[in-house]
Amino acid sequence: MGDPSANNHNHNASSNNGSKKEVNVHSKNLQAQPGHDPEPENFFVEFAKILLLSIFLALGIRHFVAEARFIPSGSMLPTLEIDDRLIVEKMTYRFRDPERGDVVVFHPTDCAVKGQLSFNRNAVSALENSDDPVAERVRQIERARRDAFIKRIVGLPGETVEVRDTHVYINGKKLVETYIDEAPNYTLQPTVVPEDSYLVLGDNRNNSYDGHMWGFLPREDFIGRASVRIWPFDRLGSLNDEPLFSFDEQNTSEVTPVNASDPEAAWREAFPLCEEVE
Repeated sequence: MGDPSANNHNHNASSNNGSKKEVNVHSKNLQAQPGHDPEPENFFVEFAKILLLSIFLALGIRHFVAEARFIPSGSMLPTLEIDDRLIVEKMTYRFRDPERGDVVVFHPTDCAVKGQLSFNRNAVSALENSDDPVAERVRQIERARRDAFIKRIVGLPGETVEVRDTHVYINGKKLVETYIDEAPNYTLQPTVVPEDSYLVLGDNRNNSYDGHMWGFLPREDFIGRASVRIWPFDRLGSLNDEPLFSFDEQNTSEVTPVNASDPEAAWREAFPLCEEVE
């Protein structure tokens, strides 16, 4: 009689060999199937996608977060010099109100635009020599509105502002400023700053086309807050690190604003320039 265990062993061995053959056949079948890897995209299509995404992100950041600007004039001397490069951030005023001392970039008001064109010799000459003065004036105004101004916030909504005796007064208190180039040699009669508006002045007080000439700046015209100077490297740093002003409590007086009964009409009372260019 044969050994049954040997038969079982042979049977098992035979079964295992059969399984291996099946696995090998199956593996060969899998290898024989065509591949499913995606074909690589055309280089130009891929490049276009990356380019469009980059443009979208750049425009989004510039519109909502921050943008770079340069200084074209000396109206903010000595704080900012011509050709300084700045980062203007646009997030701060989403969480807090503008504060005195902030350096802000903004779109000029209609009064500022029209007044500036009245002082611009090239604009006046172009208007005088134009075949269509009305159309030329419209073109000038639209072009000027695309420019941006940069000044410092001095007066806040609801405050009575005044410039006399070479100093700015806020609600009758003399404002002591350490950042200005020289004391102002002009006057501004006591005037209430309208709601949601600000008095902005250049640090180069006597060489700045600013709020003492064209009135108050509505908050809706703000572009952002100038926060960091990025060029030149030897003056790189924040523009708003520490308070640069104080109030002289010994110089306080009672004042009666010229527009106390109607703050919204401030520019008509205190800023003749605006009335002239309307």
